Formats: sequence, C-alpha cells, structure tokens
Amino acid sequence: MAEIEVRNKDKFYRGKNVGDLKNVDVREFAKLVKSRARRAILRKYDVVEKFARKCEELSAKNKPIKTHNRDMVIVPTMVGKTIGIHNGKEFFPVLITEEMLGHRLGEFALTRKNVKHGAAGIGATKGSSALSVK
Repeated sequence: MAEIEVRNKDKFYRGKNVGDLKNVDVREFAKLVKSRARRAILRKYDVVEKFARKCEELSAKNKPIKTHNRDMVIVPTMVGKTIGIHNGKEFFPVLITEEMLGHRLGEFALTRKNVKHGAAGIGATKGSSALSVK
C-alpha cells in the first residue's frame, strides 16, 4: 500500500515521470505530445531549447523571466518557474505546473478582461440628453 501512495504523489505525463522528463532532450519530449505541439516543437526546437536555457539562468539569478512569445509550447524544463507572458498590455505572471505540459504559453495569459460597466454618461440615454454638460 505504501508503494501506491508514493506513486500517487509523483506527477506523470503520458506514462512518464515528470522528474525524469526534466532531464530529457526537447526532441525526445516532442514524441510524447500531440501532433500539433510536436510539429511546433520540432520546427522550432532551437528556439525552445534556448528559451528553456534562459529560464534556468534567470531563475538561478532570481530575475523575472519575461517573454512575448505566446505560441511557445511548454516543455518539462519550464515546470516550477514563474514566467511573465505578455498579454498585449503587461506581463502576466504564470506559474508553470505539470498539467500545463504540451500547451502554449498564451493559453494562460488572457488578452481580454471582463467588461465592467459603470454609470451611463451624459447623452447616453434619452433622459440625460437634455442636461447640460456642466
């Protein structure tokens, strides 16, 4: 029974332990993801590896990791890091977890906010159109 409890504490991705995946090459990880993410990783594997290396260096120096690259696929070396993803206005901090593997960075930094309507301005309704601006 103790083995089952230990196994439940470990995080797995497609049958592989996430701790072991951190040591795996990006191209080997690409074989585990779905086809669209696999093609994106293999097409730009050098960019993904460079960004993963940059994440390691900046997290060691305790500097924030920021990127505009919203279409980058999340790989195991990014797990546990907080990455600032640009949403068009600001860098939105996102903590990368094991469940995010294979997804894109942009999925977790929304570009639109919920609409919060205030009070109607002068001229917005028929009754307020006769009022003076002052």
